[in-house]
Amino acid sequence: MGRQTKARSSGFGSIGRPDTVFVLNSALKFLLSAARSWQNKPMNKLLLMMATFVVTINIHGADANLPAPRPVPRMQAVPLPQDQISFQRDGVELARYYHATNQFRPFVYPVIGPSGRSLTRMGHPHDPQSHKHHNSVWISHQSVNGVNFWEDGPAGRIVHQRIEKLEDGQDEAFAVVYNAWQTTNKILLYERRQITVRTLPREEWVLILDINLESPKNEPVTLGETAFGIIGVRMARSIGVTDGGGQIRNSEGDVNEAAVFRKPAKWVDYSGNILTGVLEGITLMDHPANFNHPAPFHVRNDGWMGACLTFQGARRIEPGNHLALRYGLYVHSGRPPLAQIQELYDNFVKWPVPDLRKPQK
Repeated sequence: MGRQTKARSSGFGSIGRPDTVFVLNSALKFLLSAARSWQNKPMNKLLLMMATFVVTINIHGADANLPAPRPVPRMQAVPLPQDQISFQRDGVELARYYHATNQFRPFVYPVIGPSGRSLTRMGHPHDPQSHKHHNSVWISHQSVNGVNFWEDGPAGRIVHQRIEKLEDGQDEAFAVVYNAWQTTNKILLYERRQITVRTLPREEWVLILDINLESPKNEPVTLGETAFGIIGVRMARSIGVTDGGGQIRNSEGDVNEAAVFRKPAKWVDYSGNILTGVLEGITLMDHPANFNHPAPFHVRNDGWMGACLTFQGARRIEPGNHLALRYGLYVHSGRPPLAQIQELYDNFVKWPVPDLRKPQK
């Protein structure tokens, strides 16, 4: 008791200490009591001013011991109900990843351009039933040990298993997920995928898809020869060449379907009107570390493009081995000059590639 009494009567210590708070609270009670009982109004005002001063010191003293708040990351990967992840910049959604297990495959929709409109769509604008597998931006393949994962059907489904990591940052945010490519009774392929959203100036950004495919330990997996897989992009209807007067260009300077179709390239750009008089687009980029780079691109004037992984021949993954792939989607305003797209591509090539062979923590 003696030590406690001495501490309370020792004067004003550092603001926020218990003895100081006790003294300030006692002074506040005295001043308020005196103000209520004092008959001299000028003196009453003075006492109230002194009480306000004590309250201010008390509040700031209490805040002084709180930790300084950390900066809020500009880029965030925000998990949502119903098996979705929202990728946001400054709280505004740029893309959303859907991974419900009752789907045929996970996919990304929307892909928001600088104007605030989605540059992709779900399904073919003229054939919505037979092309309902065109899920905006998706990963799939038409022949995995002969099983079709490309179209919607009973044969093969890519089933989400778990989210391994969510990471926010000032320049980028990402999610790492783990999938199983399976039939009704057998897993043919395991996949670890990182979905990254990276900000750029002028409200532009890049979506990066890193894919690590692993065969089961007891048998190999063959990705058969086909033009369909492993990545597809279904553009908004107004951006298509046929429906909206858009334009397809590749890194070699070729233009539109007849010249670009299944030709090897570093990248293919699809640009067009997303609003009247507002040009925007997406450049699909094939990373040089991919085994078949430069990849042939399957494109159509009706508004779709994809990088063909095994158009030039099948690829076998031995038991327990891995196949790493990386693709980027440059979401841009206008119809950039080829040199500008190439400059962005050169930067894309330099960005670090994650090692997805092991679980991420």
